[in-house]
This record gives sequence, C-alpha cells and structure tokens, in this order.
Amino acid sequence: MIAEDVLARARAAAGADEEHELTTAPGVPLRCCLRRAGSEALVLFRYRPGAGRGPYAEVGPVYAHAERCAGPEVVDGGLPLFTAPRVLRAYTAGGRIHDGVLSGPDSGREDLAALLADPAVARVQVRSPTHGCFLFEVTGSAVRA
Repeated sequence: MIAEDVLARARAAAGADEEHELTTAPGVPLRCCLRRAGSEALVLFRYRPGAGRGPYAEVGPVYAHAERCAGPEVVDGGLPLFTAPRVLRAYTAGGRIHDGVLSGPDSGREDLAALLADPAVARVQVRSPTHGCFLFEVTGSAVRA
C-alpha cells in the first residue's frame, strides 16, 4: 500500500495545485485499498514507486480515495486488481530492472513466485500492460501499493 503519510499529503493538497486533482472516476484502480473506484471522491496525483531508482525511476498518475479508507481487504489466495493481463517487473535491491513478464489472471501467482524465487530480485511491480500504470508492488511476503 502507498504509505499513509504520502496519501495524507496528497489528500491535503487535492485541488490546490495541478499535481493533486480532486475528481471522480468510476472503475479506476485505487492504490489506497487496491480495488476499483465507485462514484466516490478521489484524488489523482503523481507517485514514484520505490523499486526503480536512478535511470529506472518512474513517476506516474495514481488514484486514491479523497478521504482516508480502511485500506486493502485481505483476500485469501487472491491478488488484488489482477483480473486482466498484467506486466510484472522484477527489480534488484539496488533498484535496477532485473526481469519482466506479461502475466495473465490465471498465472499471476505462479509468475510472481517464479520472479521472487530469484535471489537477485527484491521486489516486483505489477503494472497495466496498456498504459504501463503502476498498480502495486510485491516483496517476498507482502503486497504494497
């Protein structure tokens, strides 16, 4: 999950500048709770995931609830927002891209496990294949947005 302090700053700045937009966007993936949005108020802001560093650092748009929410719902055996093909990007502890794979909903868990089994891999980013949007990040034992 995106750190609560990052979400709090984005929520506080919503509507105050061009980088923190207050909006609604039914159906978009939310990075605060890893589910799809309904018709509630959202904040759209720029975010840089922690895995890529140096030339691999990327900043992109993410949506979160405009008000604090309960966070991700833990679903036994399921992967959040993994109902369509996803790009899995593996990164080293130093923030370098190590490997990647296009994965489907039926093979996501196995593909993630295979990438994380490599001792050189510290974390895997899960992204949209069409827009390249960051959805969440997986380490050996945790799913984080």
